[in-house]
Amino acid sequence: MFIDIHAHAYRIPGPPQDGHTTFCQPDQLLARYDEMGIERGVLLPLIGPEVYLPESNEEILEMAENSGGRFIPFCNIDPRAITNSASAPLDLWLRHYRDKGCRGVGEFMPNLPFLHPLVQNMFRHVQDVGMPLTFDTASSIGGTYGLYDDPGLPQLETCLQTFPNLKFFGHGPEFWAEMAALRTPADRCGYPNYPVTEEGVVPRLLRTYEHMYGDLSAGSGGNALMRDPDYAVVFINEFQDKLMYGTDICRFDQDMPLAQFLVDLRDEGKLSEMVFQKIARENAIRLLELDG
Repeated sequence: MFIDIHAHAYRIPGPPQDGHTTFCQPDQLLARYDEMGIERGVLLPLIGPEVYLPESNEEILEMAENSGGRFIPFCNIDPRAITNSASAPLDLWLRHYRDKGCRGVGEFMPNLPFLHPLVQNMFRHVQDVGMPLTFDTASSIGGTYGLYDDPGLPQLETCLQTFPNLKFFGHGPEFWAEMAALRTPADRCGYPNYPVTEEGVVPRLLRTYEHMYGDLSAGSGGNALMRDPDYAVVFINEFQDKLMYGTDICRFDQDMPLAQFLVDLRDEGKLSEMVFQKIARENAIRLLELDG
């Protein structure tokens, strides 16, 4: 029923990451997929040193190769790689992993501003190589991971204008909190629970920029919809070609209510079967050029 646009797994379990998270091993992730009716999922390597122990692209490719087609590999590169400069030839590695079968880049989450020269260099090379990029966001520099932007996401918008051929998959609390107008700037650091009475910057970016897409995974993506179910129906219908279901599963026992929320909207007649299928799987198939 579903294709998961955003998942994580480690072939060999390590110590708890970020102090408490123990990621699934491949068989554990597939067990959750069987339980939830998820056909396939995108594996995103976590490589940045800010919070998580780095994971190799080769490990992702190996897990995908051994999954019987159920795992879809993404690759990831730290923008400080090769020469730690804004002229680093990152396309050398990006082309290598694309040719090995990686369908995209991410989860891209260095704790640098969107407009930092190293990040701009990475975006330029990803655009040239022709893969989509999944990014995570942050509200500060230091003590966390994710690309920093200011309230209103002006740096992201500049990137959308600068790289018109790069498909951006938006993800993270600071991105999805701006589904609605913020009551206070601090609201972007978490999961706002008030209804959407005034449209935020995210709908405007999705409407304005053809290459901006929404990764609905994690508590942040789920909350963006579930905080106001009535607005969610309006939002999903308008952006039915730009949104993709995801889990961002980080623990075997993680609660992931978004799938049931979408099923309920369909079963209640608030979403058509056609729209539901686009969000659940067809947009991922189209954007990642998968076999149906």
